[in-house]
Amino acid sequence: MSENTDICRIQRGDQEFILVGTAHISKESRDLVAQAIEEEHPDTVCVELDDGRLKSLEDPDRWKKTDLKKIIREHQLGTLIANLVLGSYQKRMGLSTGVRPGAELYGAVLAARSASIPVVLADRDIKVTLKRTWSCTPWFRKFSLIASLFSSLFDKTEVSEEELKRIREQDSLSSMMQEFGKTFPEVKSVLIDERDQYLASRIRNAPGKKILAVVGAGHVAGIKKIIEENLPLPAEEKLCEIKPSSPIFKILGWTITAAIIASIIGVGIHSGLDKAGEVTLNWFLYTGGGAMLGAIIAGAHPFAILTALVAAPFTGLTPLIGVGFFVALVQAYMRPPRVSEFETVTEDIWKVSRWWKNRVTRIILCFLLPGFPAIIGKIIALVGIYKAF
Repeated sequence: MSENTDICRIQRGDQEFILVGTAHISKESRDLVAQAIEEEHPDTVCVELDDGRLKSLEDPDRWKKTDLKKIIREHQLGTLIANLVLGSYQKRMGLSTGVRPGAELYGAVLAARSASIPVVLADRDIKVTLKRTWSCTPWFRKFSLIASLFSSLFDKTEVSEEELKRIREQDSLSSMMQEFGKTFPEVKSVLIDERDQYLASRIRNAPGKKILAVVGAGHVAGIKKIIEENLPLPAEEKLCEIKPSSPIFKILGWTITAAIIASIIGVGIHSGLDKAGEVTLNWFLYTGGGAMLGAIIAGAHPFAILTALVAAPFTGLTPLIGVGFFVALVQAYMRPPRVSEFETVTEDIWKVSRWWKNRVTRIILCFLLPGFPAIIGKIIALVGIYKAF
């Protein structure tokens, strides 16, 4: 066991830390974790899970209880979409090896419980990680991040156990992380570096003389360095803070809103009330019509389509909320997803042909699609206001 390259041992004083690096879709990793816990008899087992992800592994049917209306009302649909895309990608990779994503982590929890060994959930809440990733990414790189996220839906790569074993080798991982860091340095900082710190803090503070930690292979080097060199770490609360959005964009948004309203008033003063009424009507028609077109393309319920038509002229004037919020919410009320659709959503999201068949993904389409043509309609309406002077 001690010669296994996926296991790293660290001795600090009278404490021994055993880091087991895994791939989350690997059968070999799952078996290695069970063997390590059985042979090492640690005082504590730490796993790269948070409470929410552990509950998902314990209860795979949690999806059936998802309240989409509540998620939309609480403005969490974007987080859900990111979770779905990432989960779908990992699940598809898991199908290549026949292993459920996270099986080795859940296996570690079960093995520890059966041996009456305390378990420490060492990872940061996934929702916090996603929110910090988004808030720390500059606005001009957010588009590339979204494109990269959704491009994973069309990645048909399959991986074997042999490929996973090669990827887990340290040199390969270091190279991959360096390349990722060049493209998205802020994302790497949140997804890898900060989580290395959070995981290392939990592992280092775990009770007992022998601590066994089961973590993704990509985190082993960072955690090892922190524990070996006893590096100072930020408080966990600091690593969980959500950076508030810059007020500049809200100020800019409300400034544009004020400018649009002032321009319509100016048209009335300069060209008469009839002309002001005409450009106002065009504003409603172009923005509302654009959003309605997007809702139709999304396959929205007729009431949701009507909502797009009515809401877009008003949401187009505010930086606080988009028309997709209202369209998705009405869609969720009018056509709530069936239980079976929650069960298959991580599979249906891979295939474009299924996006309109599954009510969950259709609600996501209702959230995303009305906004783009509404923006085009807004630009056309603004050009009309400008020409009216």
